[in-house]
Amino acid sequence: MKFGKLIGLVGIVALVYLLWLVRQVLLLAFAAIAFATVINKLVQQLQKLSIPRGLAVAIALLSIGATLVGTGWLVLPALIDRIPEYTFLSEQGIERVQQWYNHLAGIVPGDALAATELGDLLPQLARMSPTWVGRLVTIFAGSLDFVINFLLVLATTIMLLANPAAYRRVLLVIFPKFYRPRADAILTLCEQALAGWAVGILFNMTVITVCSAIGLAIIGVPLPVVNAVIAGLLTFIPTIGPFLSVLPPMLMALAIQPWMAIAVLILYFAIQQIEGTVLTPLVMKKQVSLLPAITLIAQVICAIFFGLLGLFLALPIVVVTQVWAKELLVKDILNQWPAPSHRPTRWISAKRKALESY
Repeated sequence: MKFGKLIGLVGIVALVYLLWLVRQVLLLAFAAIAFATVINKLVQQLQKLSIPRGLAVAIALLSIGATLVGTGWLVLPALIDRIPEYTFLSEQGIERVQQWYNHLAGIVPGDALAATELGDLLPQLARMSPTWVGRLVTIFAGSLDFVINFLLVLATTIMLLANPAAYRRVLLVIFPKFYRPRADAILTLCEQALAGWAVGILFNMTVITVCSAIGLAIIGVPLPVVNAVIAGLLTFIPTIGPFLSVLPPMLMALAIQPWMAIAVLILYFAIQQIEGTVLTPLVMKKQVSLLPAITLIAQVICAIFFGLLGLFLALPIVVVTQVWAKELLVKDILNQWPAPSHRPTRWISAKRKALESY
């Protein structure tokens, strides 16, 4: 290997290592860009009403902030204070679970279950659980890293919304001059894909929230609205979110009657089937198409390398990556790959002229 190539290889390895060291910052930057892109579509709609851009940005951010604060005000107190009251962690729930256990112990042959007294264990869990949940939420909310990351994303999002065109021009500088018009077109496609995905996921979240609230109220599960809001919010995390959303209402239903827990499981399964087979194809058909297997693999990879934040941003990352792979890798490289009989220099020259025509 020549010395120049060796230096280039070392430089690439060093660059990759440097990017790996700052991966969390890059992920936060991507989060800010994704949020700013989606919010900018709302700002543009407000600008069509003859509202100045600065005021439109303020209205959009305040509206989103008020919605998030209102949702948190509705959900968090119930999670901390009231869910233990309505689950098997309450005294009434403990007694009911103990009765079911004793009944099961009488059915099972022998004394395999008779020696265990759940009444000695569950009261301790009942006393510990609310305190544990409260401490967990307090630690998470009071974490310095969480606050700093949140403020960083918020400040970056606001700055991007203030003058998105300037930051877009800076991003285009990293591409060769002849490819910048094409890269600008791909960025526009990424904006459209992110906006379409956001509209689709918000629609799905709304429908799932309404359907869950109605179904849980009919079944008789406590706190149907709170559980429905949790189900709607966790729709943001496909595959894993629906599994997590069914746990609180099932625990509440189990503390009342076992058949109610089964009814809740059937209800959520039916809602997710409708969402997966009807809503998502209907809404995403003209916006962005995400294959389930690729989505799941992307979530696992992002969670392994980037943690919880990567899990939340897995879908936007897949949406943007899919656009760049389709436009740059497939259309501009693989579909234009020269035949062996063609001279590479001719192909490069023709390709450059084609890209300059964009």
